[in-house]
Amino acid sequence: MDDTEYGTFVDWDKMEVGNQEPSPKVLNCTDFQELKQHSRQGYWAKSHSLRAKVYQKLIKDIPCRTVTPDASVYRDIVGKIVGKRTSSTIPLPEFVDDRQVPTYCLNSEGIGAVRKIILCISNQFPDISFCPALPSLVALLLHYSQDEADCFENVSRILACNDPNRRLVDQTFLAFESSCMTFGDLAGKYCQGPHKLMVAVSEDVLEVYSDWQRWLFGDLPFAFVTRVFDVFLVEGYKVLFRVALAILKFFHKVRAGQPMESSNVKRDIQMFVKDIAKSVTPEKLLEKAFSIRLFSRKEIQLLQMANEKALQQKGITVKQKRQNVHLAVHAENFRSEIVSVKEMRDIWSWIPERFALSQPLLLYTNQEHGNSLSRFYLHCEGHEPTLLLIKTSNGEVCGAYLSTDWSDRKKSGNKLSFFGTGECFVFRLQPEVERYEWVIIKHPELGQATSSADKDENASQEPEAGSDPSDRLSPFLATRHFNLPSKTASMFMAGSSECIIIGGGDGQALYLDSDLNYGRTSHCNTFNNQPLCSETFQVSIIEVWGFKDNLNDDDRHLP
Repeated sequence: MDDTEYGTFVDWDKMEVGNQEPSPKVLNCTDFQELKQHSRQGYWAKSHSLRAKVYQKLIKDIPCRTVTPDASVYRDIVGKIVGKRTSSTIPLPEFVDDRQVPTYCLNSEGIGAVRKIILCISNQFPDISFCPALPSLVALLLHYSQDEADCFENVSRILACNDPNRRLVDQTFLAFESSCMTFGDLAGKYCQGPHKLMVAVSEDVLEVYSDWQRWLFGDLPFAFVTRVFDVFLVEGYKVLFRVALAILKFFHKVRAGQPMESSNVKRDIQMFVKDIAKSVTPEKLLEKAFSIRLFSRKEIQLLQMANEKALQQKGITVKQKRQNVHLAVHAENFRSEIVSVKEMRDIWSWIPERFALSQPLLLYTNQEHGNSLSRFYLHCEGHEPTLLLIKTSNGEVCGAYLSTDWSDRKKSGNKLSFFGTGECFVFRLQPEVERYEWVIIKHPELGQATSSADKDENASQEPEAGSDPSDRLSPFLATRHFNLPSKTASMFMAGSSECIIIGGGDGQALYLDSDLNYGRTSHCNTFNNQPLCSETFQVSIIEVWGFKDNLNDDDRHLP
């Protein structure tokens, strides 16, 4: 097929052109599942013209704001905005990184056109304050555009998408930073080996993860980023998380056993991504990405919103230099009778990113407050989440991250009943480290999303009934979002005047008596865990830690 219509800005010597096998069937395809299958299989990847036409169709179908700049707007404004400046001297807006403008397979005319288009987008989208992916987006689409105005219109439609259930491109620092936190949360759950390595070799793991979009839009070679974009236009933002997680997995596999320095981790990943073709094909990368069984789009939406809210509450809404905000556990002000600073940092790497922004705050210890369940509740109620640490008389150390305020136990009256969410987990530290998460995370087939809309991954976010939507979001991984096979899959935490229980179903991950003197542990269905220590044990020390909201408090010392 003749590619000249969409090849004005392409340097064909750089372009890897496969066998031309276009099929008009794709262009006429309206069934989402069929389109999804075609995009994943690279059905239009071998024909430049066909891919261009598919991109045009998919972007045209994006629901946009009523007034969205089109090609005619570009033709009207480009002369006034660019003026007589040469392409190389055109300044880029502050919301993109001038050093990260990929050229891919563009010819000299195309390289200059990228800067002109970005400048015109900046003029027409004054609300954009942070959008590091934009240069890559413009450069990529320019390969498949008839002219600059055509590219400008397509990028504008992506930026102006007004479907609340279809997130496409982050355009503020708040959205970008919360995406980095969400990626960190997902990496901690789905890439535990790579995540553990990142925590071990980097002072600030979220600083490493802040490059996750750059891996995709900037570092990935053209043959890879186009395949990612094929699927992204059909399936949306979740694809980006999948591919970035797959990159992390491949990096870990290739670099396993090789020494790494903290200062070079970001650079090492960047160089790996730039040279990824030496390790894996685009097809293998996508295959790995789609083998990761992520949460539904609805759950990821909830997590992203919770992360945004946490950033807003801390006043982190514009780009600013981090002051070790993610290094919450400091040697000079952390004191525990159960865990060391290093062990607490390891635990901190497991907790959701929105709480890892906070410092640990000691709420209760039996050594100071006494061995009493009533005292335990008195000091822990009103705090959410909490971290329970136990040291046994034999020196074993175990515990639990508990997502929900202990006062929720009162909602069932005097009846012992379970509450909490799927973010709860249990763990042991001594004699060896092991973490056990909600069974549904590793086996999502056990609990399918409740809404049929979730199956299409287009579910909307609904606040809890009778509540202020801006204040109380439906919790991330709330059990009501899933069709669970039995209640034993969601027995997270329970408490009464007689005992507290963590994890249930054919056993209890942790049971503590009313005097907090004796406990027991066994396998349970909720966490599918092994016993966390000796199956019956005597408590030596118990500590409960909360999360201190303000990192800038003058008094940083714990009680």
